Amino acid sequence: MNPFEQKPMNIEDGLMDWATVYPQPYCKQTVDPYTKVRIILMNGIEVESAIFKHQFHRNCTDNDLRRELALSRRVEQLQQKHVNWLKPIDETTLETTIGYEHVAVDLTAWLAQNEPDPYVKQALDFALLEDFDHLYRYANLLDLDDQIPAQKLVKSYVDITPGRPTIAEHRFPFDSVKRPVDFSTADIRTKLNTLIITSGEQQTMNFYMNLGNTYGTDLGRQLYLEIAMIEEQHVSHYGSLLDPKATWLENLLLHEYMECYLYYSFYQDELDPNVKSIWEMHLNQEIAQLHKAAELLKRYDNKDWQQVVGSGEFPRLLQFHDTRDYVRQVLDQQILLTADRESYSSVNDLPKGHEFFAFQNRMNHDVNRVASHAVIVQHQQLYQTDYRAESHPNPVSALTDRKVDNTEIARTANAYQTA
Repeated sequence: MNPFEQKPMNIEDGLMDWATVYPQPYCKQTVDPYTKVRIILMNGIEVESAIFKHQFHRNCTDNDLRRELALSRRVEQLQQKHVNWLKPIDETTLETTIGYEHVAVDLTAWLAQNEPDPYVKQALDFALLEDFDHLYRYANLLDLDDQIPAQKLVKSYVDITPGRPTIAEHRFPFDSVKRPVDFSTADIRTKLNTLIITSGEQQTMNFYMNLGNTYGTDLGRQLYLEIAMIEEQHVSHYGSLLDPKATWLENLLLHEYMECYLYYSFYQDELDPNVKSIWEMHLNQEIAQLHKAAELLKRYDNKDWQQVVGSGEFPRLLQFHDTRDYVRQVLDQQILLTADRESYSSVNDLPKGHEFFAFQNRMNHDVNRVASHAVIVQHQQLYQTDYRAESHPNPVSALTDRKVDNTEIARTANAYQTA
């Protein structure tokens, strides 16, 4: 599908009344996990769009252009409320969090499998193992506090087992800065993938930043605090891949194109008729905004949209599916990697004076105060084992012991040797 070949509606027709913008929420007992995944991701995409347009507005001197941004931003804000309020009243913050980490795992794995740029693919694979571990930590908290097995929420769509341990993920800020992609030559898939993953991780960061302190136990508040800091790293990590040379209007066009691509992708696969109708409605609204972005690009930058997105034909549509085998493969091969400036190195290969070790000593010198470790220890003490839901045993032998939480692998040099 090529959204530039579609006849656009009027942007003003995207303005909704209250009866429209407040949706019928899904039922948390019967909703398909991928419906929740799509809702969470599209909420993050719409939040990114609104934030981007606010920043554009603040860096623009032309009030005619700022009025165009104000109109499209208002529609984006209505879309964000329309999507985010699909969450039902009876779904707790922690249950929603399991969905956020499910998004992070399956989205990142899908993007990595469909990424043509090896450098970007490595960036995706690297952070994939960290979000995978977050799912495991939050699942243990859910079972510990609410006696709800996370597998009930994600079904068998994703494994729940340790990844690169969260305690090993804390790194000096310099190592979150990667090389930007050159959007003037990059494949459209790379442009979409970097925008999508940055938007999704940013929303997870925002969610934990703002709701983590409302959790009802000290240990839970501490876990949200710790993982929120990793999400900050991930947003820096992925955001540094975006091309800083792209103009504001080129970025505007890319944002609208990304939204059209995702709404069309999700409309194809959605099983819930109520949610499917929302994807269709928003797709039509976004096509109108895309056409307006192309018009503004031509008027102010004197560039055609083809210079930014090529033919306009969507690449392979984003389709959530079982990525467990892929995640296990990456876990087996990359467990020991840590970020090392613009590259990645095995923790076993870092020099003794590397900032990674100094930062670890500063943040995690008292392992027992690290919440991501403490939540597993408390679960093991209460139930004599951690909580897992595995299709196969963990591929990393050092992570198979369910009675001991490994705090050394990927954190201490020579604590583990790969085959």
